[in-house]
This record gives sequence, C-alpha cells and structure tokens, in this order.
Amino acid sequence: MSRGIDMRRILAGSFALLWLALPLAAGAQTAGEVVNAPKAKSLDELLSLVRDGFQAERAENQRRIEEFKRAKAEQIELLAKARVQLQRREALSQSLESTYNENETKLAEYEARLTERLGEMGELFGVVRQVATDMSGYVWDSLTSSQLGSRRDLLEKLGRSKELPSTEDLENLWYELQREMTAQGEVAAYTAPVLTTEGVVRDQEVIRAGPFSAVSQGKYLLWEVEEQKLRELTRQPPARYVGTIEGFASTTGGYEELAVDPSRGSLLNALTDTPGIVERVNQGGVVGYVIISLGAFAVILGLIRWVVLASASRKVEAQRKASGARNDNPLGRILGVHEENREVDAETLELKLDEAVLRESSKLEKFLWLVKTVSVVAPLLGLLGTVTGMIQTFQAITLFGAGDPKMMAGGISEALVTTMLGLCAAIPLVLLHATLANSARRIIDILDEQSAGLIATRAEQGNV
Repeated sequence: MSRGIDMRRILAGSFALLWLALPLAAGAQTAGEVVNAPKAKSLDELLSLVRDGFQAERAENQRRIEEFKRAKAEQIELLAKARVQLQRREALSQSLESTYNENETKLAEYEARLTERLGEMGELFGVVRQVATDMSGYVWDSLTSSQLGSRRDLLEKLGRSKELPSTEDLENLWYELQREMTAQGEVAAYTAPVLTTEGVVRDQEVIRAGPFSAVSQGKYLLWEVEEQKLRELTRQPPARYVGTIEGFASTTGGYEELAVDPSRGSLLNALTDTPGIVERVNQGGVVGYVIISLGAFAVILGLIRWVVLASASRKVEAQRKASGARNDNPLGRILGVHEENREVDAETLELKLDEAVLRESSKLEKFLWLVKTVSVVAPLLGLLGTVTGMIQTFQAITLFGAGDPKMMAGGISEALVTTMLGLCAAIPLVLLHATLANSARRIIDILDEQSAGLIATRAEQGNV
C-alpha cells in the first residue's frame, strides 16, 4: 500500500517537473519559431524529455554568457577609441582657439596700419559715398534721365560700397556729374518712349529744355519718376503756355519763348488741376446759372438801349442844327407838337409840350429799371448761393467729418463762385445803368430846355 502511495507521489512530481521544463524549453527557442512539445507516452519518455530540456537550457545560457562577454569587450574597445578621439578633438580645439586669438591680434594690427596708411583717403571715401548717394536720388528724379538713362546702378554701387573706390570708379562718378551738368544747360531733341493719354507707350520726338520742361507733338510732357518714363499730361495747361510750344519747336537758332517748370512738374500739375472758366461756372450750381442768365439778359438789353439812346442823341443833335422839324427823333417830335399848335395860347402849349416830353421821356427810359433791378438782384443771388454752399459744406462735415478737405470743396466752391458771379454781374450792370440813365437824362434835359424855350417865345409873342 505504501508503495502505491509512493508511486503516485513520484508521478505527481514528474508531471510537475514536466510542466516546469516545457516553459523553459519554449523560452530557449528563437523569436518566430513555433514550439511543438512532444507528448510523452510513458514515464521514461517524460524523464528523457525533461533531461533534454535541461541540457538545452544550459547550452542557451552558456551562449548568452559568451555573447555578453564579447559585447563587453567591444564596448571597452569603443570607449577607448572615443577617449582617444576626444583627446584629439580637444587638442584641435585648443590649437584653433590659439590660432583665432593670434589672428585677432594680427587683424587689429593690420586695421590700425590700414587706417594709418589711408589717412585722407578715408575722408575721400566718405565724400565719394555721400556724393554718389545724393547724385543717385537726384538723377532718379531728373528730367535728363529720359535721355541719358537711369545711371542709378553705378551711383548706388558707390554709395553702398564698403571698400575704397578705385580710380575707375572715381572717373565714372566725375563723368556722370559732368554729364548731368552739361545736359541741364542745353536744349536737346531726341527720341524717347512716351506714355500717351490713351495708355499706349510710343517712341516720339521729344524736345527737352534743360531739366525743366519737355514737349512733344505740341504737348507738355511730365517725367514719371516711378515708371521712369515721360507721359502726356491728361490735361494741358492754359493756351498761353501751350502756344509757346510751336515756336520753340520750330526754331533753329536764337531765342524763343517756352514756359518752363522749375519745380519739376509741380507747377504743371497745379495748372492742369486749376479749373477753367466753364468748370468754375459749373461749380456755381443752379444759382450760378441763374445769375449768369439774368446778367446776360440785362447786359444785352442794356446794350440795345445804349444803341437806341446813342442813335437818339445823334439825331437830337442833328435836329438842333436843322431848320425844320423831323419826326425821326424826340426833339423833332416836340417841335412838331409846337408847329401843330401855333394858334393856341402859351398855357395850352405848355401843357401839350409837357405831355410830349413825358411821352418821349418814357420811351427814352424804357427798360432801364430792369437793368437796375438785375444789378441789385445779382449780388443777392450770389449771397443766396453762398448760403446754400455753406449748407452743403456743413452737411459734408456732419457726414464725413473735417478730416478730408476735398469732401468740403464742393460746397465752398459753390459759396465762393456764386458770390463772384453775383459781383461780376452787378458791377458792369451798375456802370451800364448809370451810363444809360445819364444818356437818357441828357436827352430829356435837351427836350425840357427846348420845350421851355418854345413856351417862353410863345409867351413873349402873346404879350406883344
């Protein structure tokens, strides 16, 4: 019985060892291999499998120990090589640092020696850079660049250079200075690209008057700095300036007039931006048109009345020298009334002559009241335009603020232009009305004088 129990214990222990041996055998396999553990059919086979597993495990452990020893030897060898290389690098670094310090010392000595040898050449270098920089900006803006080209690359090179300029550079700088001075003092004709008002660039014959003005095909040209091209003005200056171009372009010698712009285009732009007469009138708005219409009507009417009064005055003077009464003038008609009433007494004749004088006076002073009325109303209309213009100005300030003067320019222009138009209409109308009234009064005085003479003669004849 005890033997049976011992056998069971031995089998249980054997199975336990087998279960421990199988994982160890499996761990000894390389990655990726599949472990196919054989199945023991008897206790002897099981014992054999356990023994083989122990042997395989001991072989694997021995292999790992040998591999670790080899890796440790390699690490020691690599560490030794790294230390040797580190020592070499440190030695090289110390050598380079020493060389750098030596070079710094030599560089300082060489710079001091260079500064000493340069002397006045250093000041010359500063002057050359300053002159080249100033000249670069000047020729960029100069009208002569339309003929001579940009020249800016050379000048900017000298202006930015940190090296001492060579003799050739100095000669080129001197040449450009001399060429610019020469070009500014001459009138030149040449072909250059011109940007027309249609937006097309064409090669045209250009006449340049120094650095001031350029003309082509009867038009003034403007030098566009950004595009480095000549362009036609969108709007030419007034005719008195444009009228000088033809004579200047056609002359072959001597002197000829030409309007020049010493401000390099600012004056030309100001002239082109200045509104003409029609544009000024348009700025006056509706009130301005009313003033012009009334003023023109009153002036035309006044001129017609001036012609009528001048004709009547001549005829009256001719009638005073004539022997008989003529019906084509006021004095003749007055004398005709006297001739028709020779038989009446002096009082009746006086009444009839007074009636005739009043009738002629009414004809002579016809429409003069209208001229006077317009001369008074025109300034009032101008004042009305001033008020409406200021209202527009304040509305613009309310909407857009006072930061942009252009937003207020429309209202201010209307205010000032209408005032100007009102005064321009009133002043000549006042003078015209005074002239007409004086002419009419002179003729009426002659009629009164002649009428009083006729009555006095009749009264003397009645008393006799």
